[in-house]
Amino acid sequence: MSSMVCCGLCNRSVRWFLRRDRGDRLRFVPFESPLVAGLLARHGISAAEQGLGQRLGAGPSSILVVRDSGGSNEQLVDRSTGVLAMLAELPRPWPAVGAALGWIPRPLRDLGYRLIARWRYRIWGRYESCRCDG
Repeated sequence: MSSMVCCGLCNRSVRWFLRRDRGDRLRFVPFESPLVAGLLARHGISAAEQGLGQRLGAGPSSILVVRDSGGSNEQLVDRSTGVLAMLAELPRPWPAVGAALGWIPRPLRDLGYRLIARWRYRIWGRYESCRCDG
């Protein structure tokens, strides 16, 4: 568990994904983790560049999904593409749901993602701790 403030949507989403992750493929860590700092540094990305840092204590503005972590083909994806990548790791029918959502052009998907991110605290509230398993 992290000591950071977390939005209710993020907290519930992590629990939702973990309940469905029968293959134990997904891991969640808070953005304050040294693991995340090291990952960003490996890719030459500052947290501020990607909108992943804290914004006046509001929490990260995006998820960051790592594919092939530590491997030669390590890849970072964020926002709606990150959600689709996580859906692909779950058992059926979720990969098909992700594939169907992938037909929506990324700019439109990311617009929806940004709108939800903007209103998440007002709609889903805040938690004093985040549910992140590393």
